[in-house]
Amino acid sequence: MSGPNGDPNISVDDGIIEDEDEFSEEEYAAIDSMLDQINSCLDNIEERNEALNGKLHELLESNRQVRREFRQQLNDEEQHPPPPPHEEPQSTDTQTED
Repeated sequence: MSGPNGDPNISVDDGIIEDEDEFSEEEYAAIDSMLDQINSCLDNIEERNEALNGKLHELLESNRQVRREFRQQLNDEEQHPPPPPHEEPQSTDTQTED
């Protein structure tokens, strides 16, 4: 006869498999406390994640705005190029002939 999981030669009657788990109140309280701590840690991680996500969205939007402004500035310069720089004529007073 095979066991409950298909294992050969193991039966439920052998006493190996017990469906009745007995835990004391202290063990349940300890497990409950650990689950509360895990839940608290997960809540903390979720809050930090949401804060970081918000900051990343702000940074992304700021970056997009700067890129728009930079693109607009480049377009303005292409349509209206700045005048060439003035070259000051060399004065004849500072030149000396040898």
